Parts: sequence; structure tokens; C-alpha cells
Amino acid sequence: MEKDLSNYRKSYEKSELLLKEVPENPIELFQKWFYEVDKHFSEDETNAMTISTIGLDGYPKNRVVLLKKYTYEGFIFYTNYNSEKGKAIKANPNVCLSFFWHGAERQIIIKGKAEKIADNLSDGYFESRPRGSQLGALVSSQSEVVEDRQALENKLTALEIVYQGKDIPRPLHWGGYIVKPVEMEFWQGRPNRLHDRIRYQLQDDYSWQIDRLSP
Repeated sequence: MEKDLSNYRKSYEKSELLLKEVPENPIELFQKWFYEVDKHFSEDETNAMTISTIGLDGYPKNRVVLLKKYTYEGFIFYTNYNSEKGKAIKANPNVCLSFFWHGAERQIIIKGKAEKIADNLSDGYFESRPRGSQLGALVSSQSEVVEDRQALENKLTALEIVYQGKDIPRPLHWGGYIVKPVEMEFWQGRPNRLHDRIRYQLQDDYSWQIDRLSP
């Protein structure tokens, strides 16, 4: 099978990103872009992000997760700690996050270190989830081989009976990570492939060095 995609072309012309206009802290620019995309491009799932890890087999792997909170300290998401990504993070906490908002012609690439958040914070978020999602965290041995779909459905049905009228406890193997950035790059599509790329790099004194990169 062969398919030539060389004629797939798009001109990016919606905005610009000038070095003289960016804030000193990249989280402030992230917040500005996030709000703009969320407001004007509702077809995008704004908090969907790709996380890349180095697996135990030595290969990088990407998958999409949902950002649930961000602060000046970093970016928080939740997962099964025993999953493939959880095992990869335990072995090598250096990860990369990326957002691609095609409607706004923007990307953000974040290099950082992932670490578990405090148990009480994971407890609080777990309690806020719909019951179905809480039960799903108990049902799934994430990334493990499962016999078939029916096995999952049967386990869910059994747990619905067990926890009928009761609070559902957070599994100890499920919780949050915070990715603390050491580098953030903001990419704005521009005409003629001369895209704007602004990179922030964290310094030893916790200030950020800001540079424009060639497209």
C-alpha cells in the first residue's frame, strides 16, 4: 500500500507570537493561550495533552491524557500508578507533555520531571469524580492483558453491587502526578512555514531564559 501525502498543505495565518510581548514566566503565557483556545475554539478538547515517557523496553511512547490542574509549580494529571506509563515514570521521571490546538494553530511542548502528588490531593480529586469513573479505576488493571470486554463488564457489575449506597475508596495504585517544567516551547503557526517559536528554559536561580528559535 502506498499513499502520497506530499500535496497536503495548509497556510497558518491566524496569529503571531513576538518575543517582545511574552511574559517572564511561561505559566502565564500558557494560561493566556489556554483561555483563548477554550473560549474561541470549543471544538478542541482544550485540556487534552500528549505525554511521552521512556518505557522499560527503551522505546519512547506517547499517549493522550487529560490535564486536570495547573499551577506555577506544574501540570497535574491522574492515572493508574501500575500502568505502563506509571512504571515508566517510576524508572525515569523525565517526561514531555505537548498540546496541539489545531483551531488556533498553536502547540506547546513541555519538558519536565514527573512526581506523585500528595495522597490527600489525589483523595480529593477522586472524591469529585463521577461514581462510574471511580468504579472504573477499581475495575481496570491498566495496561494488563484482559480476556475480553465482557470480563470488564462483569467486574464492573460486581463492584456496583458491592459499593451500592457506599462511598468508593480511592485505590492506592491510582492518583496524580505533577510535571514540573524545566523547558517550555510555544509554537504559533505562521505563513510560509516561518512559524514563531519561543522557548523558556529554567535557570539555576529559578528564572527563565527566553529565546526565539528558528522554525
